[in-house]
Amino acid sequence: MVDTTFFKNNGPLSIEKIAEICEAQIKDESKKDEQIKDMATMGKAGEGEICFFYDKKAKAQAAEIKATACVTTEELAACVPAGVIILVAQNPKLAFLKLNKAFYSEVAPRADIARTAKIAPSAKIGENAYIGENVVIEENVEIGANCRIEHNAVIGRGCKIGNNCRIGANATLAYTIMGNDCYIYTGARIGQDGFGFMVINGKHERIPQLGRVIIGNDVEIAANTCVDRGALDDTVIGDGCRIDNLVQVAHNDKLGRGCVIVSQTGIAGSCTFGDYVVCGGQSGFADHLHIGSGAQIGAQSGLMRDVEPGAIVMGYPAVPIKDFMRQVSCVQKLAKK
Repeated sequence: MVDTTFFKNNGPLSIEKIAEICEAQIKDESKKDEQIKDMATMGKAGEGEICFFYDKKAKAQAAEIKATACVTTEELAACVPAGVIILVAQNPKLAFLKLNKAFYSEVAPRADIARTAKIAPSAKIGENAYIGENVVIEENVEIGANCRIEHNAVIGRGCKIGNNCRIGANATLAYTIMGNDCYIYTGARIGQDGFGFMVINGKHERIPQLGRVIIGNDVEIAANTCVDRGALDDTVIGDGCRIDNLVQVAHNDKLGRGCVIVSQTGIAGSCTFGDYVVCGGQSGFADHLHIGSGAQIGAQSGLMRDVEPGAIVMGYPAVPIKDFMRQVSCVQKLAKK
């Protein structure tokens, strides 16, 4: 059961309403008015709760379901015990996501501006905003409607934030233009100096970083991730990107739409990613690489060359996935000799 100290339960919901949300069909229409108060895993769900069953490997566990209702597929419905209300969905995983959103929501603060927030007179704050304790909003910042700026966040001068955005506690933004519906998690650093130096007379002289960070719509950048601003060109994060915790995106990088970058990935400067590139955890990229749309990069891979669209690569240095598997197989055979 979800702890309602942290999340608001919006139930109970009728079976009929749940079927509508999940785009599912009720096996026994006479049960459509039954009330469900919560959702839980198959092993823990009990009376008044609903669970989800979509993994063929869990048939034995499914036989022990004690929930009032279960969302499953037509193929797996026969495995659910008698007496359990069955809802058949084409995609139970998607149904789970939809019902999760309907059943639970975070406890959101009401629109308010804390007395300890420091907001420059020239800043423009949209309607229905929440500004937390000790937030600093500098000159000429523009923040759209329905935004949530959490405690200790700092929004540097001239930044623009669209509507329905959330900036997590202790996050900092500078030299940034952001679209709508974005979420910058706690502790993220957006728009800091890129790592650019030149050796002059035996000393590392810093190269001024004069670009910006441009973030599209519906982007999530997770906790303690850093996105550096460009040197002259901008660093660009495309619409719908999802960037995990502890990722480094360097100056002048450009990510297309819908890219997924998993934690501890490091992308050196001036790399260009196409749309829907997926990078596994701890993958690393040399500078000035082009990664084609739809490419998939295995965890802990080291990229030193461009990657074709749709390619799946892995290893250090990264090679096509089939070549990587042959390498592993060869090493295993040699080790046994």
